Amino acid sequence: MEIREYIKYNEEEISRLYNAVGWTAYTENMPALREGFKNSMLVLAAYDGEELLGIIRTVGDGATIVFVQDILVFPDKQRQGIGTALLKEILNRYPNVRQIELATDNTAKTVAFYKSMGFAEMSEIGCCGFMKCH
Repeated sequence: MEIREYIKYNEEEISRLYNAVGWTAYTENMPALREGFKNSMLVLAAYDGEELLGIIRTVGDGATIVFVQDILVFPDKQRQGIGTALLKEILNRYPNVRQIELATDNTAKTVAFYKSMGFAEMSEIGCCGFMKCH
């Protein structure tokens, strides 16, 4: 597996990945997703040769805050260390950023994963989060 910057947006493979993990709210508006990729701070991809395994997409300023917007791995490639490798690469690239944040599904699996990577729930550090969705 190789992790490298995702520079050339390939709508077919991105659509396939987002649909495979059930994130169809994104794929229902591909122009918005394309624009989101274009405006991202950094997108990294895990590859096996030329086969896309997963991506991690960040937004923020890279100095005071990095927000992990998306981290996705094809379902048949999950539980093989790909998501861990992608997230570790982001943490390694931004070692001095005070806040690296993300929002995720509240499932035992996702909570355990992010806690294993050193993240804490906002409530555990005296914070709370808010979101307005359309």
